[in-house]
Amino acid sequence: MLYLASQSPRRQSLLKDLGVDFTLLLPGDQEDAEALEVALPEENSKAYVLRVTLLKLDAAVNRLNNQGLNWAPIICADTTVAIHQRHADVILGKPKDDDEALAMLTQLNNQCHEVHTAVAIQISPDEPPDIFVVTSQVYFANNSQAKLMAYVATHEPLGKAGAYAIQGLGSTLIEKVEGSHSAIMGLPIYETSLLLEKAGIPYILYP
Repeated sequence: MLYLASQSPRRQSLLKDLGVDFTLLLPGDQEDAEALEVALPEENSKAYVLRVTLLKLDAAVNRLNNQGLNWAPIICADTTVAIHQRHADVILGKPKDDDEALAMLTQLNNQCHEVHTAVAIQISPDEPPDIFVVTSQVYFANNSQAKLMAYVATHEPLGKAGAYAIQGLGSTLIEKVEGSHSAIMGLPIYETSLLLEKAGIPYILYP
């Protein structure tokens, strides 16, 4: 058995593609999950995604204990988009509205940016978690403002880090990717498979 502490439908879909049986372990109404994603002043983007993922995992462990559920390994992940501007590491979170989405896409347009995804698993309550951080480079094409506005009008950017979804229409804005495509979607499959194997969790190629 495996718990997935993520509301992301993309992460759920990627685990299902691996043939993994899992149960969702999601925050309750009394939890302020968004507060865990607040960046610290001048925080490096890679340090940010590592810290946030471990905070989410710790919250999930507490959630399991508070609900009196039977113990099983817990996996969670977090993805952040970052662009380097004026020697600073600027984290682009999830846009609050269409205007903010367009502003983010305009920042990314005709530029290379980094996508960091961390995936962590807590195999037992008495051991430290195992975690990987995967960094990929995404190159936006020189898209017209009209195309960016048309993409925003689809509302796909809302709820997405960096205001785009590479698995959706957002891929039409992207010229090239270097790194892990699945990590950019939200779950690095190769690293996740290593964590599953360490935990003894079966999947299609590890029965």
